Formats: sequence, C-alpha cells, structure tokens
Amino acid sequence: MASIDYSELTKVFADGTVAVETFDLAVADGEFVVLVGPSGSGKTTVLRMTAGLETPSSGEVRIGGETVNDVDPQDRNIAMVFQNYALYPHMTVYDNMGFGLRLHGLKKRQVSERVLPAAEMLGLTDLLKRKPGQLSGGQRQRVAMGRAIVREPDALLMDEPLSNLDAKLRVEMRAYISFLHQRLRTTTVYVTHDQTEAMTMGDRVAVMRDGRLEQCDVPQRLYDRPENLFVAGFIGSPAMNLIRSRLTAEGDALSLDLGGTPIELTRSALERCPQLRSHVGRGVIVGIRPEDFEDAALVPASNGSCLDVDVALAEPMGAELVAHFPLPVASPAARSSLLELVDPQAGAGSTLTACLSPRSSAHAGGRLRLAVDVDRLHFFDEETEQALS
Repeated sequence: MASIDYSELTKVFADGTVAVETFDLAVADGEFVVLVGPSGSGKTTVLRMTAGLETPSSGEVRIGGETVNDVDPQDRNIAMVFQNYALYPHMTVYDNMGFGLRLHGLKKRQVSERVLPAAEMLGLTDLLKRKPGQLSGGQRQRVAMGRAIVREPDALLMDEPLSNLDAKLRVEMRAYISFLHQRLRTTTVYVTHDQTEAMTMGDRVAVMRDGRLEQCDVPQRLYDRPENLFVAGFIGSPAMNLIRSRLTAEGDALSLDLGGTPIELTRSALERCPQLRSHVGRGVIVGIRPEDFEDAALVPASNGSCLDVDVALAEPMGAELVAHFPLPVASPAARSSLLELVDPQAGAGSTLTACLSPRSSAHAGGRLRLAVDVDRLHFFDEETEQALS
C-alpha cells in the first residue's frame, strides 16, 4: 500500500478546456477518499491522471512518495474498477479474475492462491465457472473488484462503480465495498457524483467544482461546517435550503428577515458566528437544513422562531414526512426587500423543503406553522459565498 499525493495538479485539454486546476490533496496510506462533485467537475480526470491514462499539464502525482507523471500505467502498481465492469465476455469468472496475473507471468498455482481467497471473500466461489453474461449486475461488479484485488495493488481507483446498479443493489454494494476496505486497508480513491455514496463510504470526502477542490474533510464535518455556498448546497439530501436575507439590529439583538417574518438570533448563534455583527444591514445567505424545521405544534418551546407556510406538497416517507412550500412573504414590501431562494448549482430556487416528524399534520394545500432551529442556521457572505464564522 502507499500514499497518493497531488501537488498543484492541472489538466488543460488541447481545445483549451481546463478540466483540473491546481488540485492539491494528500491521501494517506490505507485511507479511503471519495472525490465527489457534479458532472464536469474534474473528478474522473484526476483519477485518470492518477492511473496514468491522462498526462498532467502541470503539477505532480506522487504514489508512495515517488513522482509518477512519466511512469507508464502498467508500472504504477495500481488497479482500477470502472463503471462498465470491463469483463471479458468469453472468459469465466475465474479467468477474468486471474487474467492480469497471468499477463504478469504468475504461474498457475500462484494465480489460484490469489484468486480463490479473493473469490471467497467476495462471495463468488460458486460462480467461478460462469461467464459474465450469466451474472447479475452486482455479481459482475464483484468480479471486477476481485480482478483488481488479486493484483494486491498499492492503490485502488474506482470510477463510479455503482452507477449502473439499481437503487437497492447500490445500497448493498456500498456496504460491501466499505467492508472490503476495512479488511484490506488498500489506499482507495473513489469517484462518484452521488453525495450519499460519498458520505457513507469515505474516510474523507473531497468536493470538486469546475476542476477545483472546494473542501475536503471527514463526512460529518463537511455536513456540519461547509466552507462555502456550493458545498452547503451540494452535501445533504434533501439539499440545504439557501435563502437570501438581511440582518437587522435592535440594541444587542440581531434579527433575520425571512419573507417579512423576523427571526431573532440566539446568543449561542451569535457566539458561534461573531462575523454576523459586521453584516448588519447587509445581505447574507442563510442556510437551513430540512431537518432543522419542525412542526411547531410538536415543539412546545419554539421561542417564537416560527414561520407560517402554505404546504405545496407533502411526501410521507414512513420514518419522516417531507414537506415542500414556497418562501412565505408577508407583504409586497417584504417581497421587494427579500431576494429569492438560492440554488448554488442552478441559480434561483422556488421552494423550501422540511423533513418533519411523521406525526406532523402537514398536508398539501394546508397551512402549517414551522419552528426553526436557530442555533443550527448557516450563514454565508452574499458576495464571496464563503461561510461566515
């Protein structure tokens, strides 16, 4: 196993497209790091430069402390699992798993000593004589993983390996890959556009946008303390509600305007984010996680931090009820003073989302009073889009 280090890594294609720009990241020996971001963010290009399938325009890729920019892919001792499995249809599972070993000159007995234990670990022992066309999608993906594992690589690269599977199988395979990593502790870089995969699998998660690294941290801190507006809106399902608003002061008290409804900030919120006082009278973007709303009828002490909303859609999910509603606007004056909801990927949004207790009375077309957990609000500078602290 080995560490992987990226230093000011940049890739500019021949047509001038900047796919990756000054990418810096250190992946520790045995660590599982997930690169996540929307399509076109550069994450797969980083993976391909790691594998040697793309040549960096500038910067360095180091594996085990050695610069590998000019090292051929077959000499990097890494293995890659692709989205489309890339299995040989005319070969059995056993032969697919052992093919790379035979290419490297291993004897039949040596191939068997690696393939059979890996097949047992992956639950493929009874399938070794079958061909890929006789396997399910999940089984084929396990064969592709087995082919990579038997090489005993220094690092394992995975490029959206679960995207072709159905939802139920993706959940199962997420757990399976995490279990394998705990057993093998192979340094792994995993690419996905699915932030749920990223949050549940990675030791750390690196969020990318337009070829740049926006933030890299452990999943929970990424969720609790996003450093900018993009990360806040990208991480979390349902996504964080982002609203343009304005802060006002009356004495030492600060209030937030949400559609003409003043929400007074608590002392703990101000202590957590002292920069807010310097933004009085200025525009800020407020972030509210859907789970930080609750039906006020179920929260006895809401301290007056409530919004009265008209529910446009209610989705009972069993363990929770997801309600969608437009931002409440108290008057035409409030409408003009309050800017729109914000979607950092697509511009202006249209509705807010709340994840409520299944005991909530929320229903489509109904009126609902929502309590806001003020202590868990997030605040971002309107101009720089950076988190206020």
